[in-house]
Amino acid sequence: MLLFHLIANRLKKIPFLELTYIASLLLLLSLATAEASTTAQAKRMHDRLTGVPPSPVVLVQMTDAIDAGQPLLAAEIAMQSPEFYNLTIKNWVTPWTNEEFDVFAPLNDYTATVIGIVRDEIDFRQILSGDILYVADSSINVPAYSSTNNNHYAELENQGADLSQVLTATTQSAITNIPATATAGVMTTRAAAKSFFKDGTNRAMFRFTLMNHLCNDLEPLKDTSLPPDRIRQDLSRSPGGDSRIFANSCAGCHSGMDPLAQAFAYYNYDYNVESDPEGNSGRLIYNSEGMIDPETGSRVTAKHQINANNFSFGYIIEDDRWDNYWREGQNRSLGWASELSGSGNGAKSMGEELANSQAFASCQVEKVFENVCLRKPQDANDRQAVADMTATFINNNYRIKDVFASSAVYCKGE
Repeated sequence: MLLFHLIANRLKKIPFLELTYIASLLLLLSLATAEASTTAQAKRMHDRLTGVPPSPVVLVQMTDAIDAGQPLLAAEIAMQSPEFYNLTIKNWVTPWTNEEFDVFAPLNDYTATVIGIVRDEIDFRQILSGDILYVADSSINVPAYSSTNNNHYAELENQGADLSQVLTATTQSAITNIPATATAGVMTTRAAAKSFFKDGTNRAMFRFTLMNHLCNDLEPLKDTSLPPDRIRQDLSRSPGGDSRIFANSCAGCHSGMDPLAQAFAYYNYDYNVESDPEGNSGRLIYNSEGMIDPETGSRVTAKHQINANNFSFGYIIEDDRWDNYWREGQNRSLGWASELSGSGNGAKSMGEELANSQAFASCQVEKVFENVCLRKPQDANDRQAVADMTATFINNNYRIKDVFASSAVYCKGE
């Protein structure tokens, strides 16, 4: 402000012609500053969306779009870069595929499938219910997709293949032994099975799906007001000899989780624990109709009836019927879809229940916002922007690229 006062005082002493000349220079300077500002915005948008700087041609195109009042077009131009898929989307998705949330985990069918869904602008809810899988085009010289190893995707990564070009859509049911009715998007990919169906009781698949796609862990959803009638036999009712721990803590999580996770009753990740302890050569298996597990005498895999002596009066899983107890109580706030019944059989319909919740939509937008803006929503303006993007996301058939574009525009700077 002091600088402007000094300039004003000097201008009073300058002849009219010189003053006109100076005014012209100031006008040019202001125009140049404005151009520099929109150029900086364009560069920031490109950097955030792709992880690399734009070429001079792309920078000009994006700057022109912003100057023309079309910043969303500028974002679309940036997302045409292969790096949007090969870097940004790949690094965004990869932590979801493993319990360690490791961004450096190898490329796999889970990550590739989400990349393909983003690229092809498929309804993003399909990641939890679709009979969908992305593999390399047959013209690419890599090993064929296998249900027992990750060589197909490892070789794609080793070759530095452009994932924005080489991936092609197929169905899980076409190239695996899983029937279409049992496919559930990324939950039934080999990578997800290796991480979340391996050992245990398949509750891990539910918990990590909840964290990755509804942005909630079990502890904040704990509700001890719900009936514990579907809690399995393997959970002690007196851990450490204290029944209060079960009543006040364990039951609050399991009363909602166990009836939902029952959708995974027919799945397992099969591997040789002695010769292949990491399960690198294992495969996802599904007990189709007519298949009987020798240990349970039903389609239910043995892992779902382990440790039955912990509480023999607990619930015994006999099928893959699931029910969403969270439609009652405090977790109604997750926004369950009224057009769905809240009950069903199998992972596909349970995935639809999760993916049609308000929590799912909000979670995707919040994750994109943080990825692009490099921060979580911080104030009222940020929260309103996320709410607006969520509404648009839902209304525009769950196209996640729209959310990336809108986040880049919101965080482009002034």
